[in-house]
Amino acid sequence: MSSVQHKFLKQKSIGVVGVPFSGGQPRAGVDQGPLKIIEFGLLDQLKELEWQVKFDGHRDYSVMQPASDPPVGKLLNARFVSAVTESVATSVASHLKEGSLALTIGGDHSIALGTVSGTMAVHPNAGLIWVDAHADINTPESTESGNIHGCPISFLLGIAGQVKEFDWVKPCLTPDRLVYIGLRDVDAGEKKILRENGIKAFSMHEVDKYGIAKVVEMAIEHVSPNGSRPIHLSFDVDALDPTVAPSTGTPVRGGLTFREGHYICEAIHETGALVAMDLMEVNPSLEDDQAVFQTVTIGCSLVRCAMGETLL
Repeated sequence: MSSVQHKFLKQKSIGVVGVPFSGGQPRAGVDQGPLKIIEFGLLDQLKELEWQVKFDGHRDYSVMQPASDPPVGKLLNARFVSAVTESVATSVASHLKEGSLALTIGGDHSIALGTVSGTMAVHPNAGLIWVDAHADINTPESTESGNIHGCPISFLLGIAGQVKEFDWVKPCLTPDRLVYIGLRDVDAGEKKILRENGIKAFSMHEVDKYGIAKVVEMAIEHVSPNGSRPIHLSFDVDALDPTVAPSTGTPVRGGLTFREGHYICEAIHETGALVAMDLMEVNPSLEDDQAVFQTVTIGCSLVRCAMGETLL
């Protein structure tokens, strides 16, 4: 059992927010991810690691869908995404205010608009470690698809410009408190944004060059030197290679191995600074039953590692 001291929690408790939502991207099924992960016994697994677990239940976010939601510029489903993510921000912040860790199970990565906003409302100096094949930092101008799951970071950094549908999102993240691990499919416009803002990013090239241990050490040191700042970990399962986690909407070859993904979670746990985690983009409607089982099982396993499960 982990002996790590949690620096920013009042008690060893986790508030679990299930967000069965797919409105930030076009593929149906990612809204089934949270249901599957809970069905596979994640809550009991966390209790076995001696966490107190408070589960909010799966909210029916479909009731928030407006009758009409035409594109806002290029952005698709902007009103729906905004309503859901604002609600998620409230849920995450309420768990953190109680001194618990907030664990959000998605859903597509647009949900991070809410999760990170919720974290920063309570821990304004927190660092964000974003583990993903994609940078998700497109602005409403630079996005080619209009899918908001590719845009959350630009809103959180305050570089998205004025979009009145997202007036509630406050610029709460600064470039020096953001780091990426696992990037390998980054749009040209996003590369420019990363360079112009001096954002630290470890692509798969750096993982190959330095090894995962050094990359994670550098990433943690960047956003939370000596564990001095709270850490929000946002983990998109497509960061893993598709041979490892096949059931996801935008798979890209050449990703993190099974062990590399788990090592990231283990090392972040060891800092004692983790206050919030997102697990995103598990889509059980894609691939066959075996692939779904594999992906959901790995999702649960990543969370357990972030919460202190060790190999010995």
